[in-house]
Amino acid sequence: MPIDESLTFKPVRIAVLTISDSRSAAEDHSGDKLEELLTDAGHTLAARAIIRDETDLIVSRLHNWIDDPQVDVVITTGGTGLTGRDVTPEALHRLDGKDIPGFGELFRWLSYQTIGTSTIQSRACAVVARGTYIFALPGSTGAVSDAWNGILSTQLDSRHRPCNFVDLIPRLTE
Repeated sequence: MPIDESLTFKPVRIAVLTISDSRSAAEDHSGDKLEELLTDAGHTLAARAIIRDETDLIVSRLHNWIDDPQVDVVITTGGTGLTGRDVTPEALHRLDGKDIPGFGELFRWLSYQTIGTSTIQSRACAVVARGTYIFALPGSTGAVSDAWNGILSTQLDSRHRPCNFVDLIPRLTE
């Protein structure tokens, strides 16, 4: 997909949320990878946190960031699998936002190229809630790289044509 180099790049402010019962900051490789990818692309890390796989905690943190005018986008990593503790998609649905179904569909298609049919176990998803984009990714560095390199790097680039998520930010709360 083309990047129109004649346009000015507009960085977005991105918060990274790792959802895990077992990871500490020292072991948050997927969060580290996201931070590296987004800052290397010229975006701003607005916030970063690690919380447990508990729906109420996830919803509360997301509401705080949605209401923060310094956060345009939230990317979560973890909690999108099939076990009883994987509750990230359920938390996103409690935000009463608009689903972005194409994100999960495209993510699984891209992931299939890397991990084959195991991608069927991913419930990666995305919503826009009260003007903030939220993308929920699996907790592996491979999944983070697939999502960033295959989708988010271009959709969060204001120069991407024919359209991108950044151009819509001013209109999300109309």
